[in-house]
Amino acid sequence: MKYNERIREIREDNSLTQQKVADLLNIGQRTYSDYESGKTRIPIDNLLILAKYYNVSVDYISGASNIKSEYPQK
Repeated sequence: MKYNERIREIREDNSLTQQKVADLLNIGQRTYSDYESGKTRIPIDNLLILAKYYNVSVDYISGASNIKSEYPQK
């Protein structure tokens, strides 16, 4: 699964709107929509914020793994 598909899936699983996630990332809703559609690549900083927020590993949220492990704690 590609990361843009994964971030959309996770957002929908958590019953969040694109606007709510965009607010979390301090970006516009249109920019976030472009991340989900694959028109724009999501910066790694924002990917890390989402992984931590959803408590999933970066491997999972990026689509590199289908194993839904938790975000690592320090």
